[in-house]
Amino acid sequence: MIVSSPHSGRNYPPDFVAASALTPLRLRSSEDSFVEDIFSYAPDLGASLIQALFPRVFVDVNRQPYELDPTMFSDPLPHYVITQNSRISAGLGTIARVVSNGERVYKNKLTFQEAEERINHFYRPYHDALQTLINNTKDEFGYCILLDCHSMPSGRIGTNNPSQSKPSRLAEIVLGDCHGTSCHPHIMKSSNEFLTGCGFSVRRNIPYAGGFITRNYGKPKEGVHALQIELNRALYMDEQHIEPLEEIKPLRHAMTGFMEQLGKLVIPDMGYKEAAE
Repeated sequence: MIVSSPHSGRNYPPDFVAASALTPLRLRSSEDSFVEDIFSYAPDLGASLIQALFPRVFVDVNRQPYELDPTMFSDPLPHYVITQNSRISAGLGTIARVVSNGERVYKNKLTFQEAEERINHFYRPYHDALQTLINNTKDEFGYCILLDCHSMPSGRIGTNNPSQSKPSRLAEIVLGDCHGTSCHPHIMKSSNEFLTGCGFSVRRNIPYAGGFITRNYGKPKEGVHALQIELNRALYMDEQHIEPLEEIKPLRHAMTGFMEQLGKLVIPDMGYKEAAE
């Protein structure tokens, strides 16, 4: 099994921070903060853990390599660049125009060379490493389960009611299998049952069915089963100050149990005894 955390990086290059129109704290609002900590016991279970150390607002590895907003750049973009889709329109392409609450990231326009350097030096190495892990896992075990780990805003930032200790708008966990296309249905079914049994409220594919990593690598017919998991941030962190709460400890324990269960899962009709642990 492989566990990926593509959005929890928080090493912000000084030049990037200086070029931003936002404070360092506001830049962090798009982070899936502390997700790598919550899933940190993956290697102890025999799974591979890959995490981006750089932030998603710098370059987002959960996008196609060239999803770029032309209004952000001072020079024309090459013909192969994707310039129109819902993510770009929302300001959340490979190079983000805004952070999660819609605040503009940059003071000035970028050059395409700046985007290309981030893609070549950060984006591509992440995907090269992930593909290598997938290939090695398939070679050893016959197939591979990829768990792509994220967090989602609770929608309750700024609440004045401290008694609201759990999310009130979204489910606590959202599982995404690209509407049944990125993994064997038994993986989704077993994951939903396990997490529900732990007491979490769980939804499938709504509002997050799976990003680029889940869609791109999830190829069940080729033996790669990708499942995306989104954790509601109200479960474990102070979203306004981006600090972990004590509740992160039981959540980490629950996710460790989930990974252990997933790694031992027997997938019907695959012809192999168990997934890569």
